[in-house]
Amino acid sequence: MGTVSCQISMSLDGYVAGPEQSRQDPLGRGGLRLHEWLFGLDAWRERHGLAGGERGVDADVVEEMTRDVGAYVMGRRMFGGGDGPWDPEWRGWWGDDPPFRTPVFVLTHHPRETLVMRGGTEFHFVTDGVEAALARAREAAGDKVVSVAGGADTVRQFLAAGLLDVLQLHLVPIVLGAGERLFEGVGDPRLEQVSVVGGPTVTHLTYRVRR
Repeated sequence: MGTVSCQISMSLDGYVAGPEQSRQDPLGRGGLRLHEWLFGLDAWRERHGLAGGERGVDADVVEEMTRDVGAYVMGRRMFGGGDGPWDPEWRGWWGDDPPFRTPVFVLTHHPRETLVMRGGTEFHFVTDGVEAALARAREAAGDKVVSVAGGADTVRQFLAAGLLDVLQLHLVPIVLGAGERLFEGVGDPRLEQVSVVGGPTVTHLTYRVRR
């Protein structure tokens, strides 16, 4: 059985999304700034079907965190959607060829048929909680990593339930002032530092979650 990991970008004041999230602004006001360090990297661009890009420490981190992933778990907001019943025509933020290329298990309160996308991504919709989603993701991943992709509420549920093995924070030197805090209502997850990697514009902190 592989490890259960999460990697997520976070501001200096602890936010992983900005305030006022919506379908038009899924990361909230200012939230896109958390991910700008990614957009020019060759490793990120290749997964999104784009050519070129920069090579360096940050690209190495991106390659490492995606190399052995066999399945993902994410929340409904990260897939794309509000809290009500599904619009059957809506297929998420990620386009017809999402970058995941593996099964993705989406936490939701509303059932929906599996969406099979180009490139190997399949979105499966799970209505019976994080432990059920993790069980299905582990079965799909086999010996590979299960990656908890986000958003904030999903990661908090995994931390609070003691279901994460590894947490990697990409600490971005911005202050959002409001939004979605990562470490709110999660108790004390007992993080043990494994590594610190300094990139040109972001610091990558990896922790083991002690049981």
